[in-house]
Amino acid sequence: MDNATLKELYSHLNTVLGDYLKSSHLDENELTLYVHVGTLERVISFLRDDSACRFEMLVDICGVDFPERDPRFEIVYHLLSITNNFRIRLKILVEEGSAVPSITKQFSTASWFEREVWDLFGIYFTNHPDLRRLLTDYGFQGHPLRKDFPLTGYVELRYDDEQKRVVYEPVKLTQEFRKFDFESPWEGPDYVLPGDEKASDSDSEEA
Repeated sequence: MDNATLKELYSHLNTVLGDYLKSSHLDENELTLYVHVGTLERVISFLRDDSACRFEMLVDICGVDFPERDPRFEIVYHLLSITNNFRIRLKILVEEGSAVPSITKQFSTASWFEREVWDLFGIYFTNHPDLRRLLTDYGFQGHPLRKDFPLTGYVELRYDDEQKRVVYEPVKLTQEFRKFDFESPWEGPDYVLPGDEKASDSDSEEA
């Protein structure tokens, strides 16, 4: 798609959808719309049905977590127009604990995408026909793609030969993995690699 055609689409969407948008950006041949949560369904329907758009394929829905920001979450929608060879990105900002309208009526494929976002980020979708976990177990606690979720999780499972079934147990770590400080072994004064102490002794002797 050439840049002139994309600019025409950008102008068309701002003219028609201006009241429904928080902002819009055209950068590096990528078109992004920030949409009000309450107008999401109308914007999605327009992008699908408008003759200048015809975004007939929902490619993906994903969540993003910004713990230090308010609103904390973003949900990103990627749409493709096979007819016009357009791609567009929609974003909505979601506060923790807030719900988002499901777009399964506009795109049936949204069902699994929204279930994945609910499972991994804990963002609830209203009017979803079957909102339940998708990638984790049904009894799983928490939402593992939130930035404050521990890397090890809270429970682990194993097969118990005596009970002849899978059992869940609290995670038990023999090392201080939960206190990982993101420093590599080559950074910081508290890390001494094996063999480095010899270099320190040699320097002391030369002095």
